[in-house]
This record gives sequence, C-alpha cells and structure tokens, in this order.
Amino acid sequence: MLECGPNLAQSCLLCHLPALAAENLTQCPTQSPLHSSSRLLLPLSRIIDGVTYPGNIKSKDEAQEQYRAAVGRGESAGLIKVTGRKTEQFQVSVNVAPAAKVTFELIYQELLRRHLGTYELLLKVQPQQLVKHLQMDIHIFEPQGISFLETESTFMTQELAESLTTSQNKTKAHIRFKPTLSQQQKSPDHEDTVLDGEFIIRYDVNRSASGGSIQIENGYFVHYFAPENLPTMPKNVIFVIDKSGSMSGRKIHQTREALIKILNDLNPKDQFNLIVFNEEATQWKPSLKQASAGNVKEATDYAASIHAQGGTNINKAVLMAVDLLDNSNRAELLPAGSVSLIILLTDGQPTSGETNPTVIQRNVKEAISSKYSLFCLGFGFDVDYAFLEKLALGNGGLARRIYKDSDSALQLQDFYQEVANPLLLAVAFEYPSHDVEVITQDSFRHHFKGSEMVVAGKLPDQGPDVLSAKVSGQMHLQNITFETKASVAQQEKEFHSPKYIFHNFMERLWAYMTIQQKLEQIVSASDAELEALKAQALELSLKYNFVTPLTSMVVTKPEGQDQFQVAEKPVENGESLGLAVETQDTVSKYITYVNVTKVGASRLSPGVGLKNVGARIFGQPALPRQPAPAGQPSFASLPALPGFPGPDHFPYGPGFGLQHNKGKLEQLFCEHLFDPQPWDLTPNTKNKTKSIKHPSPPTTLAPLQAPTIILSLPGPSVDQLCIDMKPSERFMNLLTDADQGLTVTGQYDKQKAGFSSIKIIFRNPELLVHASPDYVVVIRNQKHTGYKWKQTVFSVFPDLKMTMDKRGLLLLKGPDKVTIGLLSRDSPQKGLLLFLNDTHHLSSNIDGELGQFYQDVLWEPPEGTDSNQRKLRVQGNHFLAIRELKLDYQQESPGTEISCWTVKI
Repeated sequence: MLECGPNLAQSCLLCHLPALAAENLTQCPTQSPLHSSSRLLLPLSRIIDGVTYPGNIKSKDEAQEQYRAAVGRGESAGLIKVTGRKTEQFQVSVNVAPAAKVTFELIYQELLRRHLGTYELLLKVQPQQLVKHLQMDIHIFEPQGISFLETESTFMTQELAESLTTSQNKTKAHIRFKPTLSQQQKSPDHEDTVLDGEFIIRYDVNRSASGGSIQIENGYFVHYFAPENLPTMPKNVIFVIDKSGSMSGRKIHQTREALIKILNDLNPKDQFNLIVFNEEATQWKPSLKQASAGNVKEATDYAASIHAQGGTNINKAVLMAVDLLDNSNRAELLPAGSVSLIILLTDGQPTSGETNPTVIQRNVKEAISSKYSLFCLGFGFDVDYAFLEKLALGNGGLARRIYKDSDSALQLQDFYQEVANPLLLAVAFEYPSHDVEVITQDSFRHHFKGSEMVVAGKLPDQGPDVLSAKVSGQMHLQNITFETKASVAQQEKEFHSPKYIFHNFMERLWAYMTIQQKLEQIVSASDAELEALKAQALELSLKYNFVTPLTSMVVTKPEGQDQFQVAEKPVENGESLGLAVETQDTVSKYITYVNVTKVGASRLSPGVGLKNVGARIFGQPALPRQPAPAGQPSFASLPALPGFPGPDHFPYGPGFGLQHNKGKLEQLFCEHLFDPQPWDLTPNTKNKTKSIKHPSPPTTLAPLQAPTIILSLPGPSVDQLCIDMKPSERFMNLLTDADQGLTVTGQYDKQKAGFSSIKIIFRNPELLVHASPDYVVVIRNQKHTGYKWKQTVFSVFPDLKMTMDKRGLLLLKGPDKVTIGLLSRDSPQKGLLLFLNDTHHLSSNIDGELGQFYQDVLWEPPEGTDSNQRKLRVQGNHFLAIRELKLDYQQESPGTEISCWTVKI
C-alpha cells in the first residue's frame, strides 16, 4: 500500500521468492519521477521462514573494508545497485532451500517534487508473470485540500480499467488497482501478463492567499511555499548551445527542434540571444534582442541552420555569455526587476581552449560573481556531469541530465518551462528566533512558477503555541511579504489522526533535506569546508539509517551461507560504485504485488518537501510461464520512423525513433483496412443487397476507402457524414465549441490522404493534444509527454479520459463531452484519420469547418430518381452529398463496411 501525504514519500517493497532449490536473483526496482537523488534507501530486511535478517547502514569506508575482507576469504559478495532514467534497481542473490519461503523487504523514502505545478509518483508494474493475488492501493492525504488528481498507465486495457477505482474527497484520495487473473492475461489461450509498464499518479493541492502552509508533528515543522497569481518577471536569457562533432546526428536535430519551440515560447517582454560553440564561440547578435515576432523568426531560422562539427570550448562560450550580460548591464539595457539566466547545453567534456574543469569553474564563478544564474544541461552519458553540476550549483542554478532518448526534445522543452516564468527573486524565510532551534536552507535566489520552496526545522522542547512565519521576496517592480501562522496543538492533532500516516516523518523530512543540502554544498565546497560537510551528512545518514553517497548498506545472510552484500546509493553519472552480484541458475525475476504509501507533509523544489510514500509489492505466482504455442503470431519490430516535418508543422523533435510492433494477423488486417485489395461489388437481386467476394486479378473496381473524417450527426433521420477535405497549408479551424471549451484544428495533406497534424485544445481540464503521423504530444500544466502510436495509454484527467490501443486508435472522451477519435495508420507517410461521436453534447455555440454541420442543417429532397445524391444546406451554403460505401475504421480490424453521405469541403 502506498500512502502519500504532504511530506516524506515512504515505500516498502516486498519481493517474495517461491520454494526453489537454486540460487535466485530477485530484482526490486524503485521509481522516482525526476532524479534518483530524490530517494533515500532504508535498510533491506530479509525474512526466511519467519526469521528476519536485517541490513545495516555503515559508512562507505567501513562497508568497503568488510567487502574486501569477504572477497579475500573467498566469500560471495556484491554491490546491490543499478540505476536508470526512472528507476533504481537493487539486485539480491540468495540460496533458497527446498520448501522455504523468502521475503525481501526494501523500504525507501523519496521526495515528491512539485514539477510544473504537479506532484508525480511513478510506479513500475512489471510482475513478469500472472499473479494470483495482486492489489495496489495508493492513499493520499493533503490537509490543504486536493485541487486535482490524475492517473496514467502505459499498460491499462479496457478490461484492466474495470479493476481500477478512484475515490476522493476534499483532503483524501484512494486509488485501488486489483486485477483478476483473467484480466491480467493477454488472451485466454496465453499465460503471459499484460502488466508491463508504468502507473503514474499526478496531483496538486489548494493554495492559500498566504502562499503556503505550515505543518507540525512531534516537535518538527515543515513550511511549504508556492504563491499563486503573481505576475511573471521579464527575463534576459542566453542560450549557449554545443555544436561540436559529438552532437552530430540525432542530438543536434533534437536540439534544433527543441530550441525552435523554446524560442517561440519566449515572452515578448523577454530579451534573448544565442551563442553556439565548438572550438570557437559565435554570437547570433552582438547584443540582447527583444523577443518580438520578427526577432524570434530570425532566431529560429538561425537555430535551424546549426550543424555539428569541431571540438568543445565550454570556457570560452560561457564567458562570452557573461560578457554579453555585463555589457548590457553597463549600458543599462537590462530592465529593472528582470531575471538574467544563462542556459548551457553540452554533450561532452571540454576539449578545446581551457580544458581543466577546476579552472573553468573558477573562471565562470569569478565572472558571474552572483549576478546571474547558470543552468547546465548534460546531453547523454558522455558528458562530465559532476563538472556541470558543480558549475551550476556554484552559480545559483542547477544541472539536469537530458537522456539520449526518443523524447530528448521534450525533455529540453520541459526544462525550459521550469525556468520560463520567474515569479520572485531573493526569497527569504523568517521565524521568531526563540520559536525554532534548527532549520534547513531558508533563503533562495529565485522562485519559478509551478515549483515549491520548502523549509523544515525543529521546535524547542518548550515550543510556541502558535508558530508564525514571514516570507519576503522581490517582484518585478516591488517587494512583497507573505505571513502565515499555524497552531501547534491543532497541527499535532491533525497529523496523528489518520491511521495510515507514517509518524515522525517530519523529523525524517528535516533530516532528509539537511542531508541533501549538505551533499549539494559538498559539490561546490572548498577543500577547507569539504571534510566538515561530509562529517555532518554522514552523521545524519547513520543516525536515520539512510543510504546516501556517503554510506552503504551491508546485507547479511543467514549463518552457513557465508555471504553478505553491500548496497550503495547510485550516482547521477551512472558510474558503478562496486562489483555487481554474479549468480548462477537464475530461476525467478519478478515482483508480484505493489502496495505504495504516501503520507505526511511535504514536497520539494528549490528547497523541496517530502511525501511519505510507501510501496509494498508482494503476492504469489499463479501460473508458471510457458512458451507461446507453436504457430502463434510473433511480433516484429519495424525500423525507426523518420522525424516530424519542420517547425512550421509540428516542432516537437525528430520523431521519437518509433518502433511499431505488430502481430502478423494485425498487420494483415491493417493491409486490408488501409491498402485493401480490389473487391468485386456485384448486385444481389435476390435480397437487394450487395455481396462482397474476392475478385479475379484483372478486376478494375476501386477499393473501399477509409474516409478521412466520419461525423455522427444528431437526429435519427440521417446517416453519418464522411468528409473529404481540401489540402491546407495552414491549420484550419475544424471545430470550436465555446460552451464545451473545445477547439480542434488540423492541417490536411492530400498526398498523405489524411491530416499531417491535428491540435485538440480542452479548456476544462486545460489540455493540449498535438498529433502527427509520427507520434502524439500531450501538454498538461506546461509539461510535455510524448507517446508513440500504437502504445497502450490510459490517462484519467478531471472529467476527461484519454486512451490509445495497439491499433493506434486514440480516444478522448468524458461525461457530457463529445468523443474525439484519431487513428494512426500503418505508416507515417499516411495521414491521420478523425472521427466525432457523442455529438449530442455539442452546444449551439459552435463554429468551424466541421462545426457548421451541427447548426441548422437542412437536407433538401432528392432530385429526380437518384436517391443516392442529395443537397445539404448549411448556414446558406449548399453541399452535394453522395451516398457511398466506406470502411469505418472505428471498429476492430479490418473495419466495418458502412453506407455514409460523402461531402467535400
């Protein structure tokens, strides 16, 4: 069970091994929405036949000494650690006696950072086999009130959705997922599970006029601060882009696409410039430029021409950016109250000019001198991430790894959105000195929209009855102060009442944040400060049993097995901290029950607050895995598809490197649906219907076509409309319903026989879906999420559900909403198809090329004896409608033959 509250996220994974007379390898992955550094591992316990063998947290030196001694004695020992983009995977090997039962219990605590206005919890659900009793419970408790709650899954089917329930009131929510065996099966004849993907929970809390809230428990407090409705401050931003040879190919293409999108998102009040570098550095313009439409267009053209070659002179490029800001400042060209940012993107290490990282760090720090903030983005794993992290943290910014993946362009855009809207500068938290003993970081250089600052501290033994706080900061043209108070007795009572809250989590949150901040200070500390900071972080890590980069977990084994293992905290650069466990006869590798718990009182961003989340994974395997029966269709991976068209069409990157997996039968169906063989339609005079039979090769009859658009019209007297569109160079307004808060625009491509791009905008909830034949991008709360066509998607937003199945059928539907469907065909060279259902929900306040057919439609009587042609009068315009046979692609492959009225617009 996972319990989430306003602080520390504590999860417990229970991995059960069956009775197997062999050495087993079990994997216990944990998940973090952003970075592995936001999670702290607690001691691993192993329960064998009811006896618990705990793990112990030791300093890294002590643990490594034991490790070396064990290796010297010839004992089996290993490092229990693997890290990835969204997971930390701990591997444990153990000999399991016949008829014995072994349970591994792994507890971890993580921060749920507020990111672009939401808290996100990501859970991996990968049992790798059918599970007889599988249940996942997520409990959320937020005293401020839950403002919205969303779930998303990459494995959910319509059958599995029946086992997902969500209940919510003002301050609490409960999500349960409890699938049966039959719901887990891919098909009745197969014993493989469909549970293989991610389950994501996103939510936010209500915000008070004071900008934050204080929560108190057992003598510790946490103060969250995220003010709403503040005006965005203008910014002066310089993008420093690596174009060295190592950036060639996909990376430079994704960088260009993301940069073009970012430039188009600049606020007109912003000033900006571009610096591209290899062994040399070049400015786009000699000075900062206002983000006017003309300047942005010129800059995007320049960005589109960036090509990669040469070496990497980071020192020269960053110092050029600092000089540019200094010159603008001396010329009084930086607006009062504006924020100056330098954003560096590189994929490698300095190879030209000054190449000593220490010298570069010193040069940059002396040049910036706390005047500006430097943010460093490391592209891929060839980059010296530790160098970039020190460079950023030493200059008021942060470092972020951009993973070399199909959605790298979206990662770049999301990072920019994090810093795109500065709200406050020089933020300071102030508490009465006699009311608090120790606190975490209480001053921050800036606060960005969608993030949250968190301060935790300890109250004295004879603490106050009411804790008061002031938060001051600098807005665009004025200073501002927020004040808030909290009754200690009332807060203590509130956080002791819920039975599923992990108590003492605020104390652990304070320790957690203190350790994290000490570790950040270590990155940029001088030699004189280094040892003191390490000692302080180590002391807290040992006291509160946290696995951090300074500690390791020693996993002991039962007497007679002569083994122990060491678990260490994965580091961002992905380097191994020890030896991997080697095992033989790997029999089982699965996790069988997920139970995650989020409790408490906090989140975190610049200062971060934790959420108490617990994940408990247990169960028992139901059916043994067997190979697929002979003759069953296999899946083939098609080559990666090409990227998007240019930025004027859909500037979201080069195309995700799509891999479309299709079974042979599905492929056959798709061929019939979208590239059908000619069929012979001959009249059957006996029953006055048309019979369909396969033709002889010389037939010349045209195949049935899948129409680009199918509209279901209200009223029982008319059939569906099939719309043929004229090609368009720009986006057409297809449908606008002001009352529904819905806008659908599209760009029709005749050569693709469908849409090359479609945008769907919902006002409630605020959501943008942008689709092309390559993939789908969903923008929610400024966050970009990309989906490949034909991957499973099941997202539940307030009053809206978005699903996609293996056929590539995307549906957007909700109560009292029109249903919008998009279908991707079997090739990106073919356009998207669109249909509308449940159109009775459309209001009378509707407009657009398709919307016109839902206002004052008049069917004129047939002319002459041809009943297959009629005229349609819409708002004074006449359209010729011809009854034709078409294929309805909304149904299962290979589609359903329908008779509809075809209209050309």
